[in-house]
Amino acid sequence: MSLVRLKIKGISYSQTQNGAYALILNEIEGNRKLPIVIGAFEAQSIAIALEKEIKPPRPLTHDLFKNFADRFDIVVKQVIIHKLVDGVFYSSIICERDKIEEIIDARTSDAIALALRFNAPIFTYKTILDKAGIFLKFSSKDKETEDSDESIMVDEILQEGETVEIESGAADGYKELTIEELGKELEKAVANEDYEKAAKLRDEISKRN
Repeated sequence: MSLVRLKIKGISYSQTQNGAYALILNEIEGNRKLPIVIGAFEAQSIAIALEKEIKPPRPLTHDLFKNFADRFDIVVKQVIIHKLVDGVFYSSIICERDKIEEIIDARTSDAIALALRFNAPIFTYKTILDKAGIFLKFSSKDKETEDSDESIMVDEILQEGETVEIESGAADGYKELTIEELGKELEKAVANEDYEKAAKLRDEISKRN
């Protein structure tokens, strides 16, 4: 079976289902998206890895795993999303130590959080993408900045029927703050280890720069 390489398009959240997040993966050579529902902790860990400027004062679980692996010369070579059963994705982490390769079973959200920390590629099989890949509808006021400003309609994935458009910063009132105020709020969020809030603030700052 042929493998298809994926990249992370982004993470978004549901305004109708508390604690529900969707990780959106995009095939590199194509337009299909692979939406994966993940938990709040995993969404936070992935967001931290994506936002290079946010540095936790203490290592998160996935950072600790990375430090542990580095200490013992274990390298994550790649992650493969290899199975889809009843809406649940199954993944494998391909590791290497002393030129010996090992395959470790993992939840997809954990596998991707580690792949980001090791700069490892993420793959899935073409059959899985054919089955679960979709073309999401996006909305963006500025087409030239669509990649950074587009809002993913997560509720379209999580529930049938009602669709809610999620616009970054709108629900939290961040648009009313100045850049300086956003910076101060970002510092407070990181100090309080509220990385979910920090990621949203970082997104709002990035949109204005």
